[in-house]
Amino acid sequence: MPAPVRTAERDAAVRDLADRVVALQPGERVTVAVDGFDGAGKTVLADEVAQMLMADRPVLRVSIDGFHRPQAQRRARGRGPESFYEDSYDYDAFRRAVIEPFRRGAPVTPAINDVVADRPIHPDRIVVGPGTVLLVDGIFLQRPELTDAWDATVWVDVPFAVSVPRGNARFEGEHDPDPEAAVNRRYVEGQRLYLAEARPREQASWVFDNTDLARPLLTSGRLSPPG
Repeated sequence: MPAPVRTAERDAAVRDLADRVVALQPGERVTVAVDGFDGAGKTVLADEVAQMLMADRPVLRVSIDGFHRPQAQRRARGRGPESFYEDSYDYDAFRRAVIEPFRRGAPVTPAINDVVADRPIHPDRIVVGPGTVLLVDGIFLQRPELTDAWDATVWVDVPFAVSVPRGNARFEGEHDPDPEAAVNRRYVEGQRLYLAEARPREQASWVFDNTDLARPLLTSGRLSPPG
């Protein structure tokens, strides 16, 4: 993920987004997805928004990465883009562990799998109260299985020419920054499958252009909720 950047322009854009989230259904539990490509800066942005929200509303931070399928399942159909898009995450488990209990006000299980160690985990469940904002970061969050899970969505917008080298910078060694390079095909083409099926940028409540980390731009999406 990109390192946090602090500028007056970024603080203002994040504050604007946080204010819009705060205004969602005051006093009720709400779910917000922070969606985008690998390397877009979703986790950092979600953490920044959460930090600003805490003064006004309780916040629960969760990542879809805690719901990766075991590696054997993720690779059962090969290493192509289709398996990346279709087999990476267990959405049924995510709904059962996070979305459904959160909606009921029941304790939430924030993760079920350690993707690095490739093993199940059993973290403590988290109690949620009224007015809590569930802020989830991850890829593919607006695919059909999850469209009814969210009260609002943020699309963290960057081109592949930015997201690929930014995402690869998380890993040791040298990596080809060209989005069209064969080594990047699984991830870039998997994201293109998502773009074609879900049209996440067009469907998002808000679009946060994170191409320039120091000077992001927040705009309302086509389906922006009131407030």
